[in-house]
Amino acid sequence: MSELAAALLYALAWTVARLPWPLLRRLADGVARLWVATDAREARVARRNLELIHPDLDAPARERLLGEILRTTARQAFETIRLWTRPAARNLADLAEVHGEALFDAALAEPRGLVVAAPHMGNWELLNQWLAMKTPLAILYRPPESAIGEAFLRRVRANAGGDVEQVRAEAAGVRTLLKRLQKGGVVGILPDQQPKAGEGEFAPFFGKPALTMTLLGRLAARSDARVLFAWCERLPDTSPPRFALHVQAAPEAVGDADPAHAVAALNAGIEAIARRDFAQYQWTYKRYTLRPPGSGEANPYLDLYR
Repeated sequence: MSELAAALLYALAWTVARLPWPLLRRLADGVARLWVATDAREARVARRNLELIHPDLDAPARERLLGEILRTTARQAFETIRLWTRPAARNLADLAEVHGEALFDAALAEPRGLVVAAPHMGNWELLNQWLAMKTPLAILYRPPESAIGEAFLRRVRANAGGDVEQVRAEAAGVRTLLKRLQKGGVVGILPDQQPKAGEGEFAPFFGKPALTMTLLGRLAARSDARVLFAWCERLPDTSPPRFALHVQAAPEAVGDADPAHAVAALNAGIEAIARRDFAQYQWTYKRYTLRPPGSGEANPYLDLYR
């Protein structure tokens, strides 16, 4: 039943994606306005994140920035539907710029493994398809709670156009990634998802402690893999949307034997990327749910649902 429901969901996504982009953009902007008007989850979480990391903003400035974030988030959702339901070769034609490809190719040519750290910036689904075009890789993912959602994601990501192994974020999956890296393979990780308690270290992210995965650093240290950041930024004033893909070296410290040093370097790198275009980062994610032990801080998102 899950596969059937996923197939029906894919058919709906395919139909929506065939609408002209100007119409999809207007629909996205309408969704963003609706989120604000109804105080939807996306608006509440993004607003709380702005309160946490930008207490300097007054209420009108915060609401203006919130509106920009939600418009960007909604447009990205419709962009992703298009990317999921079109051939990868057609999607890659939307890349107007590629920066750092020589760095990526040089890393592929090395005998050691490669970890691609892909923050939730811009459109990471298009980045996945570019990576799949360049090399076989394994991508670590956290499965949705819904079996239908997982079946749908597996279906659409199988359209990446290359050899992509989707690895669940669990113990067996971590062993799979390590073996691939030790053989000189390529692994993709979204490094800014909050891990479970006990599976990370706290480090500053936009000035506030955030529980951060130690997995990436441990994999790099144990396999001697190289780590590169990569992301796709949406270019301004493009319709249909066009993108610039970036690859850059991660700080050496992300593979430090001291996990506190490793996560601090990782968060500093992600923050620098997010600051390039603040609204393109995923601010509808509850990044600060878990708080440092002994801090006396409560989950800052709890009161959003009272």
